[in-house]
Order: sequence, then structure tokens, then C-alpha cells
Amino acid sequence: MDLSSIVLLLVGVALAATALGAHLSRRARPVTPIEPAAATNVAAIDPTLVHDTVRLAVDDALRHVHQALTAERTRNDEHLDHKKELIDHSLESMRTQLGALTDAIGSIERDRQRSHGELTEQLRQQSAGVAALTATTGQLREALANVKARGQWGERMADDVLRLAGLVEGINYRKQKAITNNEGGSGIPDYTFFMPNRRLLHMDVKFPIDNYLKFLGTERQLEQRAHRDQFLKDVRARVRELVGRGYLDGDDTVDCLLLLIPNEAVYAFVHEHDPAIIEMALRDRIVICSPLTLYAVLAVVRQAVENFALEQRATEILGLLGQFEQQWSKYAEQLDKVQRAFNSVHKGYDELMTTRTRALQRPLDKIAALRGGTSLALVDDVATGTDPRPLPLGPIVDLAREA
Repeated sequence: MDLSSIVLLLVGVALAATALGAHLSRRARPVTPIEPAAATNVAAIDPTLVHDTVRLAVDDALRHVHQALTAERTRNDEHLDHKKELIDHSLESMRTQLGALTDAIGSIERDRQRSHGELTEQLRQQSAGVAALTATTGQLREALANVKARGQWGERMADDVLRLAGLVEGINYRKQKAITNNEGGSGIPDYTFFMPNRRLLHMDVKFPIDNYLKFLGTERQLEQRAHRDQFLKDVRARVRELVGRGYLDGDDTVDCLLLLIPNEAVYAFVHEHDPAIIEMALRDRIVICSPLTLYAVLAVVRQAVENFALEQRATEILGLLGQFEQQWSKYAEQLDKVQRAFNSVHKGYDELMTTRTRALQRPLDKIAALRGGTSLALVDDVATGTDPRPLPLGPIVDLAREA
């Protein structure tokens, strides 16, 4: 029996009790006379019986209600126990998860602290590196402000590129040696590379950079534009200056000259703001190089020199092979002569050992046959009393043959 049935039962019992009470109260009051038959039926009802019947019905209803409530309470207790177990299990799971989450948060916090410490150390090192770089940049700016220092810096950059390219001073190139052109002029290129057929390739590393540094040192657009234009004019003037030095007028020079810009940023700046300078320099047979492009050019130069040397060696080897062929022909001819001489000697030796030996042997054999039947008697002294024995001549003949 569910809770709604119990409630309905209680409501029914209450209504029945109310109706019965009202009925009994009406019996106690004076009522309107009724018919005799009806009065007789009413009078025949025993109030005690009615009261007992109602009480029994109420007790039975209360007993059912009590049983229903007890069963409901039992079910509720079991349901609550089940809910409690579920809640306890959930709480235990949540407690475990919370512990794991706490450990994870602690680990994350430790990692964060460690990462924060490492980041702080890296920032400190970066700050120190930036400070050192700033100081180095300042020193480099001051050094580049000096013309002599700029020349040394360009030479140092060129030396590094040459070393990386595998070129050796005194073997592949020379430094700052005066040359004389066909018109009687002279100059001192910074580097001179040895090319095949005793040809020379000159390179200059001095480059105007003052106005470029001024361009970097100001933030005003008008000043930047002025320094940029003046720098590009300096570059053009430098190209014309190299043309006038006569480095390309010698009979032993190749038909181009190298001009090194010892900084990739400056090289890119020239390309970006005045590409016509590169074309003008190429018309004058001057190749403008950055450190990276210079490495490529020198790699090609070195490969060309090595290929030329290899070709020369191959030519020399072919000449030696021709000489060897001639000498081999002479050797084979002379060997044939010696072979024929050896064949002739061998033939004479064979004839000597066979025909001549047999010709000599036949008389000896006949002599031995003639002497075979004759013996020489050797007579001992008569006092010995021995008989004389014949001495065969065969061993004597053999000894004479061997001699």
C-alpha cells in the first residue's frame, strides 16, 4: 500500500467517524415524528454495536496505516542507507580525486616556481646579453667611425671568408702588393687571387660607411633621407674610384674586379634603395659582393683553378703515356732481337748436345769395343808366389771419356 492509499483511507475513516457522530447527535435531539415503521427500524439499531463497528473499522484502518507507515519507514531507511552508501562512496571518490587534484596543484605550483626561477634566470642572462651586445655595438660603432679601423674590419671579414673557402695566402692569393698597369699607373689592391694561365683577379675591401652609420644613428626622417642619399653617392663615387685605379688594365688580369661590402645589412640596403648601383658597377666590370656572395664567388674560383690544374696534369699524363708508348715499342723491338739471338744460341746448344755429342761418342764406343777383349798382365814379384792377373781396360776407357 502506497502513501496515497493510506491518505485516502485516513480521509475515509475521518469522514465515516464524522458522519456517525452527526447521526448519534441527531438521535439525541428531538426529531420530527416519523412514520411508525421507520421509527421501529431506527429504534432497533443498537448504538453500542454501531460504536464498536466504527471503532473496529478505525482500529483496522489505523493498523493498516501503522503497517503501511512502518513498511514505508523501512523502505525509506533502506533507501536512505543506500543513498548514504552512495554519498559515502561519492565522498570517498571526491576525497581521492581532491587529494590527487591537490597533489597535481602542488606539482604545478612547484613547476611554476621552478619555471619562474628559470625564466627569471633566463631574463637576467638575456638582460646581461643585451647589455653586452649594446656595449659591443657601441664599441663597434666607435670603431667603424675610424677609417683605418673600418679597413681593418673589412680585411678581417675578408680573411674569415677566404679561410672558410679553403684559400691559403701565398698559394691561392696575396695581400696588398703593388701592381703596374699598361698606362704606367700603379695601385695596391687589398687582395689578388691567382687564376689559371698566370692571370690575376683583384679585390678591394675598403668601403664608405660613415653616412650609413649616421643614417642608423638618427630617427628624424629628413636627416635619414639626407644621410641615405649621401651614402648612396659615396658608393657610386667608390665604384668610379676603383675604375680609375686601372686594376683591369693589366695584361695579366681577368676582365672583372671584386668590391667587398663587409656587411650583409649594408649590401641589402644598397640593393633596396638604389639597385642601379649594382648595374652601373657591372657595366664597369666591377662585381659588388657581400661576405656570403663572396664565398660563392671564391668557391667557383677555387673550383676553376683546381679543374685547370687537373686538366694540366691530365695533359702531362697523356704526354708521358705517349713517351711510354714510344719506349715500349723500342723495348719490344729490342726484345724480339734478343729473343731471336737466344733462339739461335739455343738451337746451336741443342745441336752441340745431341748431334756433336753422338758423333764424338761413336768413336769412343768403338775404341772401347776394341779394347774390351785385351788385358794387360801384371806380374808380381816371383818371391810372392802369386799368379799374374789380367787387368781390364774398360775402366781406363771410361776415365778417359770422362776426362
